Amino acid sequence: MNSADDPRDGSGDAAGVSELQALAVELRRMNGEINRLVHAFAHAQGLHATDVQALGAILDADVPLTPGRLRDHLGLTSGAVTACLDRLERAGHIRRARESSDRRVVHLYYESGAKAAARSFFMPLAEAAAGARAASEPQELEAALRFLARMNGELAGVQVPRR
Repeated sequence: MNSADDPRDGSGDAAGVSELQALAVELRRMNGEINRLVHAFAHAQGLHATDVQALGAILDADVPLTPGRLRDHLGLTSGAVTACLDRLERAGHIRRARESSDRRVVHLYYESGAKAAARSFFMPLAEAAAGARAASEPQELEAALRFLARMNGELAGVQVPRR
């Protein structure tokens, strides 16, 4: 894409800018609705919203996270991550395990009972996704999944200042 076609630079056609703005609005609205549910879950569990972000990262990780990798993912200080993990462990959501030959390495696991509680709480989110999926054509869903995967890849590369 050349710069004349890039809606980020303010040039290009109005339709592209309008579509980008509409997309940004919809992503913010969805993020707001998900945040509303996350904050309700955090409150119900006596946690912070950041703790729920940590739970999501632990749940979605391909391999068990370490506190350091979680710190990098969340952009928090080591002390803040330790406090977060202490709260999550006390509440029964996670467990820490030292299972490698290097006993200094800690892996984080989401407890199955806590996973079930979260699944139950977030069932309305799953039902909303199922409703949107049922109202969509298969090719729309495939395109949405490709777009969201690309968007997440782009966002993962955005550098933010460390706290």
